Amino acid sequence: PPLLSPPSSSSGLHFLCYLLSLSTWWMSSSTSKSLSAGSSRSSRSSLRSSSRSGLRSSSRSLRSSSRAGVFGARQAGHVRATATDAPRIEKTENAKQDAMTRTQRAVFPFVRVVGQDQVKTALILNMVDPKIGGVLIMGDRGTGKSTAVRGLMTLLPEIDVVEGDAYNSSPSDPELMGPDCIDAFRENGGEPLPNATTVSTPLVELPLGATEDRICGTIDIEKALAQGIKAFEPGLLAKAHRGILYVDEVNLLDDNIVDVVLDSAAGGWNTVEREGISVSHPSQYILVGSGNPDEGEMRPQLLDRFGMSVEVTTIMNSEERVQLVKERRAFDNDPESYLEAVMPEEEDLRKRIAEARLRLNNVVVPRPLKVKIAGLCAELGVDGLRGDLVVNRVARAYVAFSQPEKTEVEADDVAAIVSICLNHRMRKDPLDPIDGGYKVAMMFRKIFNSDDWEAEQAAKKKAEEEAAAKAAAELKENPRSGKKAGAWGGLP
Repeated sequence: PPLLSPPSSSSGLHFLCYLLSLSTWWMSSSTSKSLSAGSSRSSRSSLRSSSRSGLRSSSRSLRSSSRAGVFGARQAGHVRATATDAPRIEKTENAKQDAMTRTQRAVFPFVRVVGQDQVKTALILNMVDPKIGGVLIMGDRGTGKSTAVRGLMTLLPEIDVVEGDAYNSSPSDPELMGPDCIDAFRENGGEPLPNATTVSTPLVELPLGATEDRICGTIDIEKALAQGIKAFEPGLLAKAHRGILYVDEVNLLDDNIVDVVLDSAAGGWNTVEREGISVSHPSQYILVGSGNPDEGEMRPQLLDRFGMSVEVTTIMNSEERVQLVKERRAFDNDPESYLEAVMPEEEDLRKRIAEARLRLNNVVVPRPLKVKIAGLCAELGVDGLRGDLVVNRVARAYVAFSQPEKTEVEADDVAAIVSICLNHRMRKDPLDPIDGGYKVAMMFRKIFNSDDWEAEQAAKKKAEEEAAAKAAAELKENPRSGKKAGAWGGLP
């Protein structure tokens, strides 16, 4: 406040000094306030800028340190885990152990599957000759389709592979080697590769929701990020090489995925062209598909790619149904003891399959029989030549397995397998009540047993003519013959 008090008198000089002191005080107070306000604003702005710059620098350092840590750990082959990652890693390890436990669980043995003789015959013949083209098993639910296929695991022989190879490459056969092994084989001068081991024949199941990248293979993202190189990550077709690829509910898969699988199965090679990568590797496997026709049909073009097709129906024989329940209960109560009891049967069947593979090249199909097989396919209207090839292959495998003493296929051997080779290749009429297998059987008798067929047809025609003549004679003698009582008999 001003030091001078307001004037008590009307002295002009005293009043003027009072006004000057009051204005001076007001100016000084306003200046100090503006300076303090400016300093506070500048301090606040400087604080904000310093905090922002500090956050930016700290975030940059954090990101750079995290990137360096992750890339360094990837190059070392693993990512360092923190204390918060321990539960996650523990759950992952538990999941892996559970998955291993599930794969190691016992499966119902193939030799104890009750009934379904055609299914078992088709699977065994494909194991004798893997070039047949696989099996398509269609039928009602709960008929043992998947059980029969998974039971093959105990019958599959062991194979020699290159240790650590993702393609199950053979150490000595260049046609069964992957890209890396074939290069090493050539550098080794054509000698068998040294790092060989023995493993069980793989049985790979294709899940229903699998993508095309997972099946065929795709670029390895981890190597691309960590090492900056283009690398190929093999898919399920590489894992199934020299084994069995099982597709459950094959009729529910997308057509493009089924087409990719069937193409590689027919050609024996899988070629991948994507993201600048071009890879071709052998993919020879036995393709087995199963499904329920009530859930959807397959295109004829896809059906024709399967070598054999079997239609499974529910067992109606009471004795077989009781036997099936008995076997299943015994397996569920004590799987280990049950599997030990069937080991001699499995060993005997495994031995028969191995011996049939050795005899397969010695079995031949005579030329007259080949001509009749071609005529049968032509009469049935089968499109393409796959039917001819499959019938010849399956007939040779059937003789090699079921009749070890024979080296030549006969007409009876073709009759035993021709229906499951051709019934799915015929053009189906939805209004035709006759089953495709019955048509194949009738046409087989016409082509292979022409004399008996002609005699049977002549006897049938003669019987029809005699029945018509008898009906005409009865009608002539009695015009009302064959008519109901009270029916109009015409004008007199």
